[in-house]
Amino acid sequence: MAQPRISACLPPDIDPTKAPLAFGRRALPKLNEELQSPELLVQQRALMALCDLAHDPEKVYQAIALGFLDNLKTLLAHHDQTVRQKTTEVLSLMALHSIGRQGLTQSGIISALTGLLDDPADICRKNTHQIFDMMAKLPEGAGSVLRAGLIPPLVLKLKAELDEIQELILDTLSNCLRVEVSEALAAGAITVLKEKLSHPSTAIRSKAASVLLEISSHAEGKIAVCKEEVIPVLVSLLEDTHPEVQINATGALMFAIVTPQGRSSAMGAEAIPPLLKLVAEETSKARLNAIKTLTLLAELPEGRKTLLDHRDTFQQCLDDPSEAVQRAAQIAITVIEWKP
Repeated sequence: MAQPRISACLPPDIDPTKAPLAFGRRALPKLNEELQSPELLVQQRALMALCDLAHDPEKVYQAIALGFLDNLKTLLAHHDQTVRQKTTEVLSLMALHSIGRQGLTQSGIISALTGLLDDPADICRKNTHQIFDMMAKLPEGAGSVLRAGLIPPLVLKLKAELDEIQELILDTLSNCLRVEVSEALAAGAITVLKEKLSHPSTAIRSKAASVLLEISSHAEGKIAVCKEEVIPVLVSLLEDTHPEVQINATGALMFAIVTPQGRSSAMGAEAIPPLLKLVAEETSKARLNAIKTLTLLAELPEGRKTLLDHRDTFQQCLDDPSEAVQRAAQIAITVIEWKP
């Protein structure tokens, strides 16, 4: 079902064209003072001016040096929606720059943003999740999100947030769970992600599979994915009409079936036919992952027996333009033809 896009439009009584734009080093200290003003309109206009300046990494560096982040952290809890909206917008712009991400990490703003997860304004929540997403793209930022204890609430919000925000949450989780998965597993992430694999949105299906890929790269994640019977759902996505969904589902499946239980589950879900179809499609982005997944299934007697009749499919891959595909195909042939 279609959802309305989250609007960043300001209330009709706010005229951004009247915001006094500031340029140069001397303007920033003045803006910092205005952020602390008791007058609401002064704060709003200062934030609008700061949004313009935050596109420039040099201005971001100067603003951090002047202590802007302490004032911005305070404004996150402001009673006025426009102030919260523009504050989160400023921070999301700062997070686009390496110096901004470093400042946000050191200032403790990530923890302060937790209070906006339940903000009544959609745009404030969206800006907040954009900040988490940008921060999590770097290891130190992902560490900050983890240390702030955000994984359980992010998993919880994934259940009912707007689609736009769900996409941001999934991106954040994908990067954070590359580091550590125990909190996500304890919060019931597997159950929620399994449900998202059937979401009408292509982006959400693809990103949910990507998160499961990261979870399955950890030993405890592999066990949980098998226990929650996610593998049959991943197998069904191998025939999804969208290539990105296929490649992420195949990647998640590849990691999940490393365990004997995972391979048994994949065989029970009849994973071999759709995987062979992906291998045979020369333009398939999922081709490499499909070959590696089939190689794992060939380690089972029943898998090897089935794949012996399809050696030609792998032989054709030996001429693939990708050296990685060629190597994977050669390994697959070796495993399939192995005799005890």
